[in-house]
Amino acid sequence: MDISFGLNGETVTASVNSGTETLLDFLRETQGLKGTKEGCNEGDCGACSVIMTGPDGTPKAVNSCILMLPQIQGRSIRTVEGISGPDGALHPVQTAMIDYHGSQCGFCTPGFITTMAAAHSNGDTDHDTALAGNLCRCTGYAPIVRAAQSAQDEPIPDWMAQNPISPTPLRSDGAIFCPTSADELADWYRDHPDATLVAGATDVGLWVTKSLANLSPIAFLNHIKDLGDIQDKGDHLRVGATVTIAQLMQAIKPLHDSLHSMFTRYGSPQVRNSATIGGNIANGSPIGDGPPALIALGATLHLRHGATRRDLALEDFFVEYGRQDRLPGEFVEGISIPKDMQNLRCYKLSKRFDQDISAVCGCFWVDQKDGIVTQARLAFGGMAGTPKRASGAEEILNANPLSPETMRRAAQALADDFTPMSDQRASADYRLQAAQGMLVRYGNDLAGADTDIRKVAP
Repeated sequence: MDISFGLNGETVTASVNSGTETLLDFLRETQGLKGTKEGCNEGDCGACSVIMTGPDGTPKAVNSCILMLPQIQGRSIRTVEGISGPDGALHPVQTAMIDYHGSQCGFCTPGFITTMAAAHSNGDTDHDTALAGNLCRCTGYAPIVRAAQSAQDEPIPDWMAQNPISPTPLRSDGAIFCPTSADELADWYRDHPDATLVAGATDVGLWVTKSLANLSPIAFLNHIKDLGDIQDKGDHLRVGATVTIAQLMQAIKPLHDSLHSMFTRYGSPQVRNSATIGGNIANGSPIGDGPPALIALGATLHLRHGATRRDLALEDFFVEYGRQDRLPGEFVEGISIPKDMQNLRCYKLSKRFDQDISAVCGCFWVDQKDGIVTQARLAFGGMAGTPKRASGAEEILNANPLSPETMRRAAQALADDFTPMSDQRASADYRLQAAQGMLVRYGNDLAGADTDIRKVAP
């Protein structure tokens, strides 16, 4: 199969054989663009960052090391070699990095430059967040952030405009399937139930780069338009499976600010620009940050097998570790998220604030009438083999006032609701105590106390 895409202002074509060829390898080995570096090869360090512009016209920083070539058909890519002008004029972020001494060994610098240039094009001045996916071991981050601040008000260079390309039609080839509609996917996946489905590749990509896995047959979902929509249905949002975490964050922010805040700690901006909510659910991870929040909200999962569709409470999708209620050839088509649930709070505990896997993730929602709890939904990740509700703690909260004493009793009940495991992220005892603390924190949070751990004095 051949694909075509924009690269630094020019249209290029690439031959795809296995489907798992990465953009990073294509840039370095085929195009000789060595500025884009391989660091961690799993989307954590940002050395491989490039700018990708899709159909919405918004430049986004992405990790090229886990981006497979069929995913970029029709997109425009800009590497560090394309950040300066055709006459050699420097981009404002490049000039600022020089002026503020933001580079020493230089290995990470190209990734910082592309990420900063993407943020500059979008007018993003939250530099700590924008650069959270780029690691530097030499300078520290102060001179880099100062450089970003210095450049933020400079005009966007004319050469940074991405000209739309006219890509060749994307044709499926043998074991590589590139559907453009959910109907096409449903028919094919019904007949190829052992296939690998790839949307953002922020998880599946590591199967290739770290485990050298053969994913054949493989279907790429990011060209399916009817799986990428967010529809407002009045009392809920209907979110397509290939909606990215970054897109979902924008839709969620005015409705569930606590969930939006937690999503800012989901991977890095590069990961959030590629990762999809459907993938976050379908991979069945017990430590994924999306499912506990969506379970607390009472979200409904929409599954499809051929022409047959069914709806399932999200909490019922996770059966046990490594097993979900999903038939062979059945896929996640979307999820419905209730809108009017104002008491949702999400708490994530990890060793690093940014870009780290949760040791425990707790997401809680209660409804009250006259000071008495009428309904409670308490969901945790990292406390069992699946994302799971705390049924015993919920029972204690129901029909009781949300008092400190009630919250302490509910917290104690978590010891009966869960038997967490010990691993490199946390011991079982630590997880249980952390989960109990989160529940007490929730009571204080609803009572109006400031519970932000970055603001509360020790």
